[in-house]
Amino acid sequence: MWRSLASIGDGGAEGYRRFAWTPVDLTLRAWFESQAALRGMTYERDRNGNQWAWWHGPGPDAVVTGSHLDSVPGGGAFDGPLGVVSGFLAVDELRARGVVPSRPVAVVNFTDEEGARFGVACVGSRLLTGVLDPGDARALRDGDGVTLAEAMREAGADPGALGRDAEALARIGAFVELHVEQGRALADLDAPVGVASAIWPHGRWRCTFHGEANHAGTTRLADRRDPMLPFASAVLAGRRAAERHGGLATFGKVRVDPNGTNAIASRVDAWLDGRAPDAATLDAIVADVSAAAETAAAAHGVRVQVVAESATPVVEFGGELTRRIASTLGGAPALPTGAGHDAGVLSAFVPSAMLFVRNPTGVSHSPAEHAETGDCVTGVSALASVLEDLACG
Repeated sequence: MWRSLASIGDGGAEGYRRFAWTPVDLTLRAWFESQAALRGMTYERDRNGNQWAWWHGPGPDAVVTGSHLDSVPGGGAFDGPLGVVSGFLAVDELRARGVVPSRPVAVVNFTDEEGARFGVACVGSRLLTGVLDPGDARALRDGDGVTLAEAMREAGADPGALGRDAEALARIGAFVELHVEQGRALADLDAPVGVASAIWPHGRWRCTFHGEANHAGTTRLADRRDPMLPFASAVLAGRRAAERHGGLATFGKVRVDPNGTNAIASRVDAWLDGRAPDAATLDAIVADVSAAAETAAAAHGVRVQVVAESATPVVEFGGELTRRIASTLGGAPALPTGAGHDAGVLSAFVPSAMLFVRNPTGVSHSPAEHAETGDCVTGVSALASVLEDLACG
């Protein structure tokens, strides 16, 4: 099953490129639907493009598992797909055990979790829960200026249907997402599987530096309004702020106009990814970076704007569902994560929890992302036990 999925969108040494509503994404969606059909599961696609495969048919108080199939640019094979594959295989294992659930069980593939194409993460789950306004979602644009609405229509989907799906949300009695660990805590603990205790608050801020285009070979340094200089100051300020406050700050995406070797840039758009153990720490990091950007911009005759594009508060997974899962798994270690997930979005609306599978190197969002087959199998068995307890208990 893993091999049937692994080649889709694989760029080899350059990693995976599985972006929402592209031909590759449509191939992934067809794969999901085929896996449901192979198992005789009822297949559905909701109004926001999320895919559902139901064991014993849709119904209320369902136990749902799954994750996503899209990737970041140059991503790894496991982030997202491991949770979807493990969900189907957990159903296989329960059937092999002769388990007959008393609650509906579903595997889900949430659309555009990474936000790699349109810049907003967890689009499918945010739309499902009403956290993301459908009008704002339709207006999102990719790097080529294509809107989400246009991309959906090109893919044969209806962007007019986007919006909170109260019916689909009401059917979820519990959501359990299995994910490869995006760190190496489990490797240090010598444990193949862990339980999430929390997701750090995190967000994305777009920093736009407005300068003046000019000739790189004839414009005196004193006459330049170069937006690259305050941008560089902001990058360094992010690292200093993260170290000072005990959080994380990353500039991983930048767009330069006109992007010519022999031209001074007129504009720089850069995206700050900020994460921290608590909201106050995150606010302090962003404030420090914004202040440094404004100071540097003023010194170079540049104008800067910092706009929040997304913000996710802290998610605590310490409720009854997480305690029940930890008990089912015999005291698996609990660990927080700085990575965002669909489970974090859903947690404000339905009981949600997460399982992590050991990542021996801790590398993620990279072609080097990896999990050993034995640990993945252990993860499937753990997920099957959790689903059995929840669906039959």
